[in-house]
Formats: sequence, C-alpha cells, structure tokens
Amino acid sequence: EGNKQMRQFVIYRQDVTDGGDQNFLVVFSRPSDVKGTVFLVHKKGQSDDDRWLYLPALDLEKRIAASDNRSSFVGSDFFYEDVSGRHPKADAHEIIEQTDGFYVIKSTPKDADSVEFAYYTMRIDKRTFLPMVVNYFDAQGKKYRQVEVLKVEEIQGHATVMQSKVSNFNTGGHTLMAFRKPQYDIGLEAEDFSSRALRKPPTK
Repeated sequence: EGNKQMRQFVIYRQDVTDGGDQNFLVVFSRPSDVKGTVFLVHKKGQSDDDRWLYLPALDLEKRIAASDNRSSFVGSDFFYEDVSGRHPKADAHEIIEQTDGFYVIKSTPKDADSVEFAYYTMRIDKRTFLPMVVNYFDAQGKKYRQVEVLKVEEIQGHATVMQSKVSNFNTGGHTLMAFRKPQYDIGLEAEDFSSRALRKPPTK
C-alpha cells in the first residue's frame, strides 16, 4: 500500500574455518524501536545452525528454532535464513543449465514439510561464485519469491554484494538491502560472537 520501513544495522562475520563454520552478528541501530536488537548466528558446516535474537526492550534472549528460519527478518521480506544462509546439505542440488557466464542450479529440499517452497533455482556467476538471482517456486510451479543481487564491487580483493533485493510476488512487497563501507580482516575474535555479545556487541 505504498508504506515504507527502514532498518539500519551492522553485520559482523567471521570465517571460523575456510569454507566451513561461520559466525554472524547483526546489530541494529535505527530506528528507535529496533535499536539495540541483536541477531547472533553460529553457522555450522556439519550440523544445524544455532541462532539467537536479543530484544532489548524486554531484555530477552530468544533462541530461534529451525522452524522459524523461514520467518520474516525484523519485518522485512528477507527471512532469517536469507541473512545467514541456508545450509547446503538441507537440499538436493543439480545443474540444469550452463552458459559462458553462469551456472543455473535447481535445489529441492530434503525435508519438504520444513519449508514453504517446493524448490528454488540459483543463477551463479562463474567468476565470483556469487548467487546473482534466486527464484523460489511453490508446489504448483509458480514463482512467488525472488532474491537478486543488484550491485557487486571489488573490496580488498573480494567480490562483495553491495545491493540486493527480495521480492514477494504474492504480496507485491519488496525489500532493498544496501551495504556501506564493507571491510575485511578487521581482527574479530571468537568472544565477539559469544552469548555475551548479544548484550555487549563489539564496537570495532
């Protein structure tokens, strides 16, 4: 209906093992109703991820169950799973198309009852290996959701997503995400992603 909402936050990410475990911390600063909200993820290569949400107004730490991964991320069209990534082992993958610049992969969930989609396709850039477009389809084969990368820049030698958009074709809504001033190798420690960081996130 033409309504808009804005969310501003900082994302910290630590690669614990190369190509494996990762830690994520998302710290919200604006607007006032979400200021101080913190989303923490321990992403695991061999098992389910651990996710927590801290709500400062209630001084409450909430564990996010696997069943909530496909829920709205702070009122946006992004899901919790979009922010920290879906576990590759949750789906069966096959290459259905290949061009000079892209792989197109179809992914079907192994546990169909745990998600709202029947399958999704990814258009992956062969040079950067970034998924540039992800389309989600329902049981009738109708595309109802899309996540797309709008802008990529080279930052400190890394191809980095600077703008992305998720569209919900069922509601007509969409969410734009824009990144500013990304930095790599800033010396994050394991304690920056501990449960204590929910109430006292890093300031570096």
